[in-house]
Formats: sequence, C-alpha cells, structure tokens
Amino acid sequence: MKAANYLIIASISLIPFGSCQSQQAPKKQEVTNAEKSQIEHLTSVTFKQKVFDYSKSKEWKFAGDKPCIIDFYATWCGPCKIMAPTVDQIAKEYKGKINVYKVDVDDQKELANVFGVSGIPSVLFCPASSKPQMSTGLISKSDFDKRIKDFLKVSL
Repeated sequence: MKAANYLIIASISLIPFGSCQSQQAPKKQEVTNAEKSQIEHLTSVTFKQKVFDYSKSKEWKFAGDKPCIIDFYATWCGPCKIMAPTVDQIAKEYKGKINVYKVDVDDQKELANVFGVSGIPSVLFCPASSKPQMSTGLISKSDFDKRIKDFLKVSL
C-alpha cells in the first residue's frame, strides 16, 4: 500500500503546472524587441565606429553625429536592473536627439577596461563637441534629464 502512495505522489509531481509561463514568454520577447529598436548594444567594433576609435588615438575624438549616453551594465547586477527602465525611458523620450547605447561589461571586457569601469552601473555621457564624463552608480530620471540638458546641451 505504501508503494502505491509513493507512485501516486510521483505521478502527480510529473503533471506540468508551468503552462502560464509559456504564455507569458512572448510578452517578454516583445519587450526585448522594443528595447532593441530604442537602444543599441555596442561591441568594441561598433563602439569604435559610432562613438570613439580608441585604437587609433588616445585623444578623444567623438565619432557620432549626435550626443550619446552609454550604459555600462551586467545582466546579473541588481542596480543595473533597477536603472534599466529609466535608461529605456530616456531612449524613448530623447529619440532623434541623442543616441542611447548599452555595453555588457562581461561581454565587452575590452571596452570596460578602456574606460576604467570598475563599478556598475556606469554611464558615459558623450557630448558632440567636448570630452565625455563618466558617472558610476544609480542615476535617477531627474538626474539623467539634468545631465542631458546641462552637459549634453539637449532638451526635450
């Protein structure tokens, strides 16, 4: 009799209960696709083309056509996850006025090293005509707006 009870319990544990998760997966994919249209993830190659080719010169020469913000982050970083919706919002609000990029520091170690990123999140603010400034730690939406207006010289 006891063996039969174990068999029933074992059989019940094999019943799939996760069907709701598979229905939610497309929503997550849609968000990811929407984010990709607003924010470009840079590699060292695309960074050199769109922001600054650090392999050719140590002297900062911005390669972009408009100011940009570069979010150095990691997928496992709690503060990076907290700040991500703000970065997404900035990209949407300032679309066409500034470029917003992301760099995964685990994936792009060379870029993290070149810019001395030792803490994340770190955000590089790159104006069109002067040297960039790095900020480390969480940045609020109002602080982003202030830096974009005051340092990047861009307003909504």
